[in-house]
Amino acid sequence: MKKSKYRRLLTVLPAAFLLLGCEAGESEEEPADVGEAMDHTIVGIEAGSGTTEMAEDMLNDYDNLEGWELQTSSTAGMVTALEQAIENEEPIVVTGWTPHWIFEEFDLKILDDPKNSLGEEEFIHTIVRQGLAEDMPGAYTVMENFSWEVEDMQEVMFAAQDIPFEEAATNWVEDNRDMVDEWTAGAEPVDGQEFRLVSTPWDSERASSHVMQIVLEELGYTVDITSVDPVVMFQAIAHDEGDASLAPWLPMTFGAYYDEYEDQIVDLGPNMSGAMNGLVVPAYMDIDSVEDLPAKD
Repeated sequence: MKKSKYRRLLTVLPAAFLLLGCEAGESEEEPADVGEAMDHTIVGIEAGSGTTEMAEDMLNDYDNLEGWELQTSSTAGMVTALEQAIENEEPIVVTGWTPHWIFEEFDLKILDDPKNSLGEEEFIHTIVRQGLAEDMPGAYTVMENFSWEVEDMQEVMFAAQDIPFEEAATNWVEDNRDMVDEWTAGAEPVDGQEFRLVSTPWDSERASSHVMQIVLEELGYTVDITSVDPVVMFQAIAHDEGDASLAPWLPMTFGAYYDEYEDQIVDLGPNMSGAMNGLVVPAYMDIDSVEDLPAKD
């Protein structure tokens, strides 16, 4: 597949978007024909996920989506369906999120979501336990300096489809020394001090965690990565069972957990902007907004 660069759109967020394709030569056909070809069905991910819940709500927010159905699947199943549809240039609608490696592999665009049913732009924050600045000033400095772009994360995620995340992260660090040097500026080396990085089991957070592991280990830290559910992630930082996390999506996705533990953690602010859920189509589709999706007769 042709590799394409992610195009940031600030109209929509994490964790879900729709991909729409059409058969070869159908870019000029009426939108209603496209809807019928897809049987007015959206291929979703896991039932009960935040992305799925928001997509279900979206069906009620837009009059033109009346009669559309959301078919729950899995993240892997969604990606497989998307790959097959694009290979055959067949129409498909799927739910998802960005950052995601599919934006590196396929030429996609996020549909405008005028009602913000799937949320507006979100930010991925860095949070650390209270007292980290005093106990580990070097690691705290790196955490405070850490910032990168959606394209950076997606590059690691895309590479990790063929090689282990550890190798993908190592290669990215080697290729982006200037940025890494900015993160580590002012951080003194240590000798084997243990650092507990808490994450979530998403590929996006696997990318950031493994990159940070490489960076801290180069400074002499021994880094342990633990992937847990989001609520457990906040609990771990709040209760001094972890030192830091690069994974909180705010203000919406993890907002309830953040509000509960805000007074027990230290928020160092966003390490990435431009995370979002939304409706997405392949670039060859002549559809730019959720409102362009054809209503079911």
